[in-house]
Amino acid sequence: MATGRRETPPCSKTYGFPIYCAAWVPLAQISAAAAAEKVEEEKKEGDATSEGEGGGDSSASTDKGDRLLVALGGGGGEGRSGVPNVVVISQFDVPSRFLAEQPVFRMETERDVPYRMAVHPGGDGIIFSFPKSCRWFQWDFSETRGTHNLSLRSSGEALTQLKDVGQQLALSFDEEGSLLATGSEDGHLRIFKWPSMENILEETVDNTTLKDLDFSSDGKFLVSLRNSGPCRVWDLISSTVKANLPREDGEIFGFCRFSRSADNSQVLFVTAMHGDQGKIISWDTISWNRVGSKRIVRDPISAFNVSPDGKHLAIGTIEGTITILRSANMQVQMTVKRAHLGIVTGVVFSQDSRALMSSSFDSTARVTILESKNKNAGFSMWMVILIIILAMLAYYIKLKADL
Repeated sequence: MATGRRETPPCSKTYGFPIYCAAWVPLAQISAAAAAEKVEEEKKEGDATSEGEGGGDSSASTDKGDRLLVALGGGGGEGRSGVPNVVVISQFDVPSRFLAEQPVFRMETERDVPYRMAVHPGGDGIIFSFPKSCRWFQWDFSETRGTHNLSLRSSGEALTQLKDVGQQLALSFDEEGSLLATGSEDGHLRIFKWPSMENILEETVDNTTLKDLDFSSDGKFLVSLRNSGPCRVWDLISSTVKANLPREDGEIFGFCRFSRSADNSQVLFVTAMHGDQGKIISWDTISWNRVGSKRIVRDPISAFNVSPDGKHLAIGTIEGTITILRSANMQVQMTVKRAHLGIVTGVVFSQDSRALMSSSFDSTARVTILESKNKNAGFSMWMVILIIILAMLAYYIKLKADL
């Protein structure tokens, strides 16, 4: 008799703690930053040689994109559950689609659970949101062993502007890494210049929670979304509200993301629950009018993201399902039902948009490779053509026999 046990694929691993936040490690940027730092040190020592740059380049190309690193954070919180609060970095092998269970790096965070993270796009480090404050950690990279010796260390620099400010539910750097935005449980929005931490915009709305925020790819706008009221778009040049995007009757907004594209033609995507169905709404970023809305799932959406190349959207649900869609027409490309046994807490595309990492409160992380359906579609088309030809041939033979 079958037991009904589900076989775990090699791309999924359990890490022993509820995972609240996840990100891909920007290996190329970290390696380039390390190489630049080494060259700068050699110049200071009066021994600037081409070998310094060469060493950095070789470490950057060691993996050739076949081995990626993922960062995961979470834990059991302040209680005595026996579950540690921890950050781990683990390796994913693309050819074999194998996510390693044994981490490359592990760091316990004592009584503070890392609830959110934002990776600096230039490879400088990660900022973590803990229950009361945010802390900054820098990458510690050794060329001698490549990715196997990548770790995090506390920068020792106090982020005084984010000390004792309560739980931050949203953290985001802009694409240049020159701005940092945070959104708190008590409804406080803050935008800083990075790394000076000069405050350039601040807003508090009482009796609200700021759930999500995102920078546009051209750096002109920031969208912020609260548990009540409209979705608000900020003009970062003038530090004023550009648009208030209202909900329709019965909608509950969940997540917000700007599209990404090479020509900077942008769309704003917002997820919403409408009755018992989850949908994605699209907004034009010139007129700020709704231009599309499509119901995708029946379960509440618990995670959402847009691929760096702008071609795909991904959602995760409270039932553990992940769905990947084409952003141009919101057609479903792939669905993995019960990818996790618990709530999906994050969906993040790799820098090259080839893979999607999902994380869950059930302590699992999973990497899903985006499959292309072009080959199958071509095969199906040839099958249709062959059937038509055979049908015509059969008709011709019958017609000739009748004559």
